[in-house]
Amino acid sequence: RDVERSRGLGDVYKRQLIIPAKNESESLPMVLNSLKKFNYNIIVSLSENDHETINSINNYENVQILRQSAKGYGNALIEGINACKTKYFCIFNADGSFDENDLPKMLELNYQYDFVFTSRYSLGGSSEDDTIITYLGNQFFSLLGRIFFSLKISDILYTFVMGNTESFKKLNVINSDFRFCVEFPIKMQKKKMKYFSISSYEKKRIAGSKKVNAFKDGFLILLEMIRLFFK
Repeated sequence: RDVERSRGLGDVYKRQLIIPAKNESESLPMVLNSLKKFNYNIIVSLSENDHETINSINNYENVQILRQSAKGYGNALIEGINACKTKYFCIFNADGSFDENDLPKMLELNYQYDFVFTSRYSLGGSSEDDTIITYLGNQFFSLLGRIFFSLKISDILYTFVMGNTESFKKLNVINSDFRFCVEFPIKMQKKKMKYFSISSYEKKRIAGSKKVNAFKDGFLILLEMIRLFFK
């Protein structure tokens, strides 16, 4: 990994936010501005060729730019969490859809659990950015997770998650693409780690479009769940 720049990082804070980014020069600065009130350290993990996004955040304090050694959403998260120096990490998307006001609640619960997940589909949750295709796909994969892995998660593909850094590293998550979204909780369940889920509101993304290819990535996710079931 090539860490381009780091300011004041370390164990000063109890958690770091891991922000995977891809062509988010419009939205990421606004996301970082919304997070300033928390004074969290932040790792932005992205491709070394994403110059526009890198240039858009060059002047932000407490932000570490981590250039990915490979490609993919999962790779950005794995390398970001592996670079985390605090006890807790939190995945936070660069498109402005995650609700930063959930962070204090998640941290409070994280003291009791290895991981705290969020759900748009539990009581009190909602979304302005979900589509009928992503909704149906998420419901389908969440149902498979409950049936075949006894996962008590109603929104399995939603990666607004806070967790214990060392607990995550024990999972040995390897998928560099969106298969990360199911590999992570399934391996967590297999290792009988403690987790909890709270409701969350997904905001309309600030700019750009979804990076997920609903059918291609959905097929790969299905194959990954089959592989993990028989492994």
